[in-house]
Parts: sequence; structure tokens; C-alpha cells
Amino acid sequence: MSSNDTDVHINASFSCADPSVEGYRYLGVVWGSAVTLVGTLGNVLTVLAFATDSHLRTRFNVLIVNLALADLLYCTLLQPISVDSYLHLRWRGGDTWCRIFGLLLFLSNSVSILTLCLIAISRYLLIAHRNTRAFRVLFSTTGLALVLASTWALGLASFGPLWPVYVFAQQVCTCSFHRTRGRPYTTVLLFLYFFLGLGCVGFFYLLIYQRVSAAAKALLRYRPSRRSSRRKRPEPEGSTDSGMGGGATTTATHSSEIGVETEEKDPRKEEIPANTQGSYQIPPTAVNQDRHKPAVPAPVPTQAPVPTSSGSSGEDSEFKRVTRMCFTVFVCFVCCFAPFLLLNIADKQNKAPQVLHMFCANLTWLNSCINPLLYAAMNRQFNQAYRQLLSKALTPLTRFHRLS
Repeated sequence: MSSNDTDVHINASFSCADPSVEGYRYLGVVWGSAVTLVGTLGNVLTVLAFATDSHLRTRFNVLIVNLALADLLYCTLLQPISVDSYLHLRWRGGDTWCRIFGLLLFLSNSVSILTLCLIAISRYLLIAHRNTRAFRVLFSTTGLALVLASTWALGLASFGPLWPVYVFAQQVCTCSFHRTRGRPYTTVLLFLYFFLGLGCVGFFYLLIYQRVSAAAKALLRYRPSRRSSRRKRPEPEGSTDSGMGGGATTTATHSSEIGVETEEKDPRKEEIPANTQGSYQIPPTAVNQDRHKPAVPAPVPTQAPVPTSSGSSGEDSEFKRVTRMCFTVFVCFVCCFAPFLLLNIADKQNKAPQVLHMFCANLTWLNSCINPLLYAAMNRQFNQAYRQLLSKALTPLTRFHRLS
């Protein structure tokens, strides 16, 4: 029997039964059921938190919601079907639904990767090019809506042409595209999304790390010069030893612009605090001492930006925490998919045990339910919003318990 005949036979039987996975399938059922419950609840809470909490309703949190919708598609619709396949060790949905399943599976994954790219790019643009016209247009209400819609359109356009080659994959007991029939198109897609796309995310986080490190070093040089300027009368046209001058205020980074913690505020309306220890302020050299004369314009800095708004040390910490959370989401995505991708690359002849293929495929399930847990653990605003929503949902049960 030829390999093509074997593939057709496997696809027609829709069976993944094998003595090596008879016991493992029950672990897969429990695993998949937990992913369905946790992922559905967590991603629904994420969407509701964005819709109900004004502090979370920011431009950049729309990206978080888009990622949650992609995960919700998988957890709510696709994961229960995978659990059913593991329980019966066969696909019970027929050929057409198998192809629909495969298309939706890769649509969800592609939207997740594209959204992770947008999150990383937005974090970088926020600290490097936030005053450019391109940034304002891209992350305006209309621009952001078009960008998010394009993630779904691009995913559908990328994996839609594989419709004829979506089959039941016996090794992982689920529907996917055929490993050889779709080549070289499938190879190009996997390279673009999983290697180039995720590599792009890592690259932008590296740029963010370099920017933040440079800003931290500049801040350390700026603080001593600010203290020394208090002890001597500054000259109107002088500049601090750090070379920052008053221009540091032109590139202030606000926690409200981060998009996760607080509502957006207009930087022009922020007030400069009193000259207290530990706050970021305009150096005295940037202000003319004669009250009857206009202030001397501050020079534009040529090095990394330094946060200078009121309470900016806390805002800088918020920016780092939110960026760390986004980076953690990216790392978890890579850890979930890396074993499965590496196994498929290394095992071209399908000689690895079926249970190993199923286990690596099961690791990818975790990606769709782990993000809300990260938001709750690493973000105060999301944590509080989750608690409030759960409290409201459990209120009827609490009242019923008191009456009984």
C-alpha cells in the first residue's frame, strides 16, 4: 500500500487508537477539560474586565482583549472537541468539520502570534517613538481597529488555502494540515509565523531592554547633578552636568500611556511637584530665575529618555512591570509550542512514539488558558477587576446560602 493510500485510509477511519495511548488518553481528557474550564473562565473575565473597568479600557489593552478572543475561540469551541477525540480515540465529527477545526485551530494560533508582535512593537514605540505622527495614527481608534481586524484577516488568508489538506492526524489525535501534501506552502507559513514572527517579538523586547537600561543609567547621572544644582545658584542658560537639562520632560513616560494600569491622561495637564527628594523634576537650570522674564526653552535631549512626571519613579516601575508581564506571556507561548515544533522537525519519518507526539501537542493547549493567570498574578488592575467580577457572579449563590 502506498503512503498516499495509507494517508487516505487514516483520514477516512478517523481513529487514533493505539495500545501505547490507551492509558494516556485519560490524562489527556483531564488535562483538556481543565484547559477548557480555566481558559474559558479566564478569557471571559479578561474581556469583561476590559468592558466594565474604565481604568483598563485603554488603547493598548485592546491588544490584550484581541489575544483573549483568540484564546477564547480555542478554549470554548475547539478544546472540548479535542477532549472528545481523546476520550473515544477517534474523530467523531466527519470530514467537513475536521477541515473547519483545522482552519480555526491555525487561525487562533496565527492571531495570537500576530497580536504578540503588535504588543511588543507597541511597547517599543511607546518609549522610542511615541511623539511621531506614525505612532499616533497607528494607535488611534481607527488605526487600532484596522490593525486588529487585519490580524484575523491575515490569519484566515494564510491558512484558508490549506482547506483541501486538512486531515485527521493520527499521531496527535486531532485535525491538522497534512505534513507533506501542503509543502512547501506549509513550511513557509510555519517559518513566517513561528520562527520569524516570534523572533520579531523577541527582537523588540531586546530593544526595549536596551532602552530601559540606557534610561536607567541616564537617570543615575541626572540625580547627582540635580542635587548639586540646589546648592548653587544656576545660570539662566546653563545645563546640568548630566547633559539632560530641562529636556528630560519632553520625553516623559506616563503609566497611563502604558495601556494596562490606568486611564490615559493628557501629559500637558500634569503638574510639576514641589522640589522634594526622590521626584523627577525640571532642573533649576531649565527655568529663568527672573519671574518677569519668560522661561528659557529647554534643550532637546539626545540620549535615552528619562521619566520626569510627578511620581515618575512609580510610573517607571509600572512600565517595567507591564512590559515584564507582556514578555512573560511571550515566553510562555514559546515554551508551549517549542517542544511540539522541534519534535515535528526532528521526527520527519514519524518514528517517535505516538504518546510523545500527543504529550507535546497537549503542551500547546496550555497557551490558551495561561494568559489570564499571568494577568492576575502580575497586574494589579486586572487582579482587582477579576475579583470584583467573580464577587458579583457569586453574590446570588451567597444570598441563597444565607437564606438556606
